[in-house]
Amino acid sequence: METEVTKKVMLSGIKPSGDLTLGSYLGAIKNWAERAEQFDCYYFMADMHAITVRQNPADLRRRTLEQLAQYIACGLDPEKNTLFIQSHVPEHAELGWVLNCYAMFGELSRMTQFKDKSAKNADNINGGLFTYPSLMAADILLYQPDLVPVGEDQKQHVELTRNICQRFNGIYGDVFKMPEPYIPKVGARVMDLLTPTSKMSKSDDAGSGVVYLMDSPDDIRRKFKRAVTDSDTERCVRYDPETKPGVANLMSIYAAATGRSYDEIEAEFDGKGYGVFKPAVADAVVDMLCPIREEAQRIMKDKAYLESVYKTGAQKASYIAGKTLRKVYKKIGFVAP
Repeated sequence: METEVTKKVMLSGIKPSGDLTLGSYLGAIKNWAERAEQFDCYYFMADMHAITVRQNPADLRRRTLEQLAQYIACGLDPEKNTLFIQSHVPEHAELGWVLNCYAMFGELSRMTQFKDKSAKNADNINGGLFTYPSLMAADILLYQPDLVPVGEDQKQHVELTRNICQRFNGIYGDVFKMPEPYIPKVGARVMDLLTPTSKMSKSDDAGSGVVYLMDSPDDIRRKFKRAVTDSDTERCVRYDPETKPGVANLMSIYAAATGRSYDEIEAEFDGKGYGVFKPAVADAVVDMLCPIREEAQRIMKDKAYLESVYKTGAQKASYIAGKTLRKVYKKIGFVAP
């Protein structure tokens, strides 16, 4: 008799606080889409996290739905992945409060993102900005995932989640599964085109060095035309992140878009210089993103379909999250309703 193999669970979310970028796609979403057959995947729009920084309500609503449409356009099939909006699953906020009581003040104060965001938002250093890692721990632990795909800059949060998990389980028994960070080795960090020592960020207001998924082909080509290379007199296409970070970033993007290795790219542009290389990278990115842009625009027009996706996703997510939360409430001594 055949036995059904239970898939490992994977979970991740992105804040709809800015438009999704080429970095969001190559560093995360493209990799997510390839895992649906292997894992039971949960992906959400982290709108509750977004409000630690003041948001325009209309923009937040728009970006949340656009992000969902872009998720689907990037290959996240709602039939194979659970896609939902964080605020539609109240268990996130409920467990977030509980885990606040099991996260130490010193741990939260050491979070580098709290320090960075406090510096950028000096007039709004609110409690949520300080305690949001507890909510992030709740996001993760609710679904008992085996793996959490994160960038290097988020690894600290998964480590805190593991600390909270170990602390809670040490008191109450094996309530939560211990999650492992999953850091993709390829395409994990796409850098800003104008500042190649900084990560391409969707919160960059200027956007000049940031390529967005919904950029037009003309905008994409214009941004790559202005991309920083280096002052190397030989002006050769060679992968060297230390001395040629701009060129290395463009090569990394080109490799992800075309599937070519760095050696193949160096051979392709041997003796041709940056005037040929940068337009080629731009064209490869246009070819990769145009179908996504067109599909996302089509999905955004189908409001009924989009609503059915996030309602179905929230229903499934809430069912799983509710089981974990009921177990937590029983363990800590809350009276069952």
